[in-house]
Parts: sequence; structure tokens; C-alpha cells
Amino acid sequence: MKLILERRTEPSRMALALAPIAAILFTLAVCTLLVAWAGAPVGRTYALLFEGAFGSRFALSETLTRATPLMLTGLACAVAFRARFYNIGAEGQLYLGALAAVAVGGLHDGTGFDLPLPVLFAGMMLAAALAGALLLLIPALLKTRLGVDEVVTTLLGNFIVLLFVSMMLDGPMKDPMAMGWPQSVALNGDLELGKLIERTRAHTGLLWAGGLALGLWLLNRYTVFGFQMRAVGANAHASRFLGLPVNRVMLGTAMLSGALAGLAGAIEVAGRTGYVTLDMSPGYGYTGVVVAMLAGLHPLGVVVASIFVAGMLVGADSMSRAIAVPNYIADVIVATSLLAMLVATLFAQYRLRRNRA
Repeated sequence: MKLILERRTEPSRMALALAPIAAILFTLAVCTLLVAWAGAPVGRTYALLFEGAFGSRFALSETLTRATPLMLTGLACAVAFRARFYNIGAEGQLYLGALAAVAVGGLHDGTGFDLPLPVLFAGMMLAAALAGALLLLIPALLKTRLGVDEVVTTLLGNFIVLLFVSMMLDGPMKDPMAMGWPQSVALNGDLELGKLIERTRAHTGLLWAGGLALGLWLLNRYTVFGFQMRAVGANAHASRFLGLPVNRVMLGTAMLSGALAGLAGAIEVAGRTGYVTLDMSPGYGYTGVVVAMLAGLHPLGVVVASIFVAGMLVGADSMSRAIAVPNYIADVIVATSLLAMLVATLFAQYRLRRNRA
């Protein structure tokens, strides 16, 4: 006798909706053991974690600041994964988008393009989106024309882009005022995004990310292209048999995903850093995969998941300073919640059955 997985004929919508909550509760239960093992009081640890993430105006602003790029990279992964195009290269697309934004809106030799600010701002965002989209177009063409695994090509693309960005920061786009640090020229100050909360780092890029999440949900639900993306993701062979342009849908989805990741870089530069450095992202592109999976690939769920993940990361720093619990506990929480979410989703769609044969 052995156990086999059998697909449910009609997965319960309630089970699918409750899967993220169950995953988070399971994660907190597991991590309780780690906190107790570290010798810290469990209740006080979680209270400090929550307080550090949401318990004050400053804490909330830091969480929202970190959630903004996560929201955009999470959307980039969600839209691609929905069509079964596994984009693991959001990190590279973010950096290339940031570099393109500074190339258009930066102050080169102390001066920038002599264009009206609205036109320059639109050009900056368009350049960032285009850079991310074109970067992902290459793996998409390799997948659709030659069947090359996009996981490998997008992942390796990250390293190539980071080397390219490093070359640009030490070469043509290096800021001569940076005292030798590998840093790009500064963005025109008039192009920077406004503050969402005064005297904090939270900026209006969060509204851009939220608006794009809503737009993606509408695209998925009410447009032909959204239907085609879902159909290709559900079964590409059946979609091709029914006459859907599978390759064209895949390419369009890839470019949309890359554009979102590129915009994450532009918004990070315009809202927070003001220039590009090699450490401007602590892995937002990779964490976007976790955000997308926690959200069940739902665009509006990405908003909630990104705030949750950002809150864990920000709150862990505060918790670590207060009671000396390693802040790596946040990484454990995020990773465990992803695994728990995958398992919960699996059992919402499949059931275990004993095979007596």
C-alpha cells in the first residue's frame, strides 16, 4: 500500500482562501520553538516583532518603505508565474530599471536633459519599464523558440546584469562627487517622489505599486489578454489546440513582468535612494518570489503579502536590538511561511489517497 496524490475535481474556494492564514499560523507555531530555544520569552518576542513593524509611526513608515519594492517585484513574479513563465530574474531587472531611470533623469556633469519635468518623469519611468521588459524578452524568446528553461536563463541573467551595473558605476555613470565610491550620478531632485508620511522615508511609490496591483487584477479579470494568460497558465497545450496564440501571450506576459520589476528599480531610486549603488536592493527580486507565492499569485494578495514580509523583516531588527534574539529569525519566518503556503495550497488542490494495488 502506498499513498498517492489525487487532484480534487473542484478545489474548495474557502480552503484556497484560508491557505495563507493557515500557513502563517503554522509558521508562527514552528518559530515559537526556535524562539524558546534561543532562551527568549515567546510572548514578548512576538510582541516586540509586531511593535517593531507596526507599533509606531516610524515603524509603520519603515515597513511601508520596504514593502513598496517588494510589492512591485511580487507583482512581476505573480503575473509571470500565473502564465507558467518562471521569472527568477526580477533582481536583475530591478537594477537595470534603476540604471535606466538614472540615465534619463540623472544629473550628468551637473546637468540633465532640458525637458519639461512631466515629460522627463514619464521618460524616466518608461525607460525603466522598457529596460526590465527587454531584459526578460531574451529568456522568453529562448523559451518559446528553443525550449530553453527560463529558470536557468533568468537566474543567470541576474549575475550578468549586476556585473554590467558594476561596470557602469565604476565607468560612464560614476558620480565624480562620490569620493571614489561605486555610485551613479544623482537623480534630478525635482524628479523625486513625494513623501507619503512627513519626516519619514515612506514615499508615494507605495501608491504607484498599489495602483498597479489594482490594474493587474482588472487586467486579469476583465480583459481578453488576462483570460489568455490564465488559459496558457492552466494548460498551454490545450490553449494551443484551441487556437490561442500561446507564444505571443507568453512574450507579452514576460514583457509585462519585466516592466514591473524595472519600475521597482525606478521607484526605489526616485523614492528612496536618489542614485544607484550595488547594495540598493537587499534581494528584493528574490523575495518577490516569496511574496507572489504567499499571495497565491493574486495581484491584490501581493499587496497584503508584501506588507507582511516587510513587517517581519523590519520588526526582526527591532526585536533583535531589544532582547538579543538573532534577527535571522525573520528570514526563517519568511522561508517557513513560503513552504507552509506551498503545502497548504497543495492539499487544497489535491487529496492523499491510499493505493492498495
